[in-house]
Parts: sequence; structure tokens; C-alpha cells
Amino acid sequence: MTDIKTVCVYCGSGPGTNPHFVEGAKAFGKALAENGVGLVYGGGSIGLMGAVASSALDHGGRVTGIIPNFLTARENALTRAQEMIVTHDMHERKRLMFERSDAFVALPGGVGTLEELVEQLTWQQLGRHSKPILLANIDGFWEPLLALLAHMRATAFIRPTLAVEILQAERIDDILPMLRAAAAKVPEAEKELAPSVARRL
Repeated sequence: MTDIKTVCVYCGSGPGTNPHFVEGAKAFGKALAENGVGLVYGGGSIGLMGAVASSALDHGGRVTGIIPNFLTARENALTRAQEMIVTHDMHERKRLMFERSDAFVALPGGVGTLEELVEQLTWQQLGRHSKPILLANIDGFWEPLLALLAHMRATAFIRPTLAVEILQAERIDDILPMLRAAAAKVPEAEKELAPSVARRL
């Protein structure tokens, strides 16, 4: 299947220190809208989260925000989104973000972004799903993580039988083509979270 209908974007609730981060978020929001791909994201209206979602909306795109109740005020839930789902907790949020997305993209962000990204990598590594996961490596933001993953491989904590499959794009324009190419290689049945895992979440 090459048709990516929705993409989950993990990213910071702050703008970061590099203006290219916000520019990249806006560019990706625009690219999603112009390609008819829906955005699924954390629901905030500030930082990179706000930038990618507002840009998607400004260019006619569809946005689904998923935010836990305790963050609606702190991250200023985006009232413009066509769909805003308020969850009881972070676990429900992440489960719904997974279920509603065909692929995952990590823009720059902090500990929360890293946690969401690594959870998807873990589920993929354990064979729970095969949806594409991509790092938007804007100005080399994710290089320290890539170095750590390489170190984990070198020290045999990422074993060859449990490979981490992570895409990397330095240009925003490359993201959707890379996701579509990766999705085309995956049988449809392998894209879904195992029911036993979904129930535990």
C-alpha cells in the first residue's frame, strides 16, 4: 500500500532555538495539506506542534489533535482543528495516535517527543507493527540519537534479529515520498498493532 492517508507528527511544544525548526514544521504542515494527507498530532497550539498544525489548516488540510485532559490548558489545545480528542491519560492518547496514523514523523522536540518516538521504534522492533517511522533531521537535530542507536548496535544491545528500521530525511520535500515508498513494501496485515497489545494499552 503506497497510500499514506494520515501521518502522526511528534514534535516539541516549544519552538526551539533554531528558526529552521519552525520553518520545517510549517513546511511539512503545508506539504501534508497539499498532498491530501491528514495530520494527527498532540493537539497543542504552541511551539512546533502549533506550527505544523496551523500550517496544515492554513493550506486546507485536515487536522486531528489528541491531547490528555491535564495538558489542554498548558499546551493551549488548538480550537481550529477539525477534530480534537481529549483523553483521560497519556496511554490513551498514544494508542489513539497510533490507531489513526499510517506513518510517524518526528520533528525536533524534547523528552516527550523522544518518548513517543522510541515507543513506536520499540513496538516496531518487537514486531508489533510495520508502519514507517521517519526522523525529520532538520539541521542535524537527530544526529545524537542516531549516534546512540549506532552505539547500541555496536555493543549488541540492538541485535541483528531485532533491527530498528528508521528513515531519515534532511529535506521536508523528501518526507512523504520516503514514507510512501516504505509503506509500499509492507503487507497490509503487518501495519496493525497486535490486538493483545492494544488491549493492554
